[in-house]
Amino acid sequence: MTRILGVDLGTERTGLAIGSFGVARPLIVVEARTEADIVAGIARHAHEQDAREIVFGLAISLAGTEGPAAVRQRGVAERLGRETGLPVRLWDERLTTAEAERSLATMDRRKRKEVVDMVAATLLLQSYLDAQKEREER
Repeated sequence: MTRILGVDLGTERTGLAIGSFGVARPLIVVEARTEADIVAGIARHAHEQDAREIVFGLAISLAGTEGPAAVRQRGVAERLGRETGLPVRLWDERLTTAEAERSLATMDRRKRKEVVDMVAATLLLQSYLDAQKEREER
């Protein structure tokens, strides 16, 4: 069974999800602000979950361009790959946070803020897993 870790990098919180057998599920939110602490937290969870691959969200605008967030994400993803020795796949995270917020709309605002990044990571990872399955079926 190949386990894949999904990462939604935020400014204050980083959501993590774990996927196996084609299904992604929320894992945890890493609350860290420095790049070193973020990478260390993600690496620790990747190791604990016995992940064999990491899918890292990349913020691409609706126009298909990359801005400052994408530059930061690329840098953290590269550092994470060096730290873990695992393959890190950048994956378009377009609209995952907005979709996560919509799915949590009825939840208390404070609680929603605590889990939205984790839900976004789950949506990101599920889209990757679905694309992999579709590719295999062709």
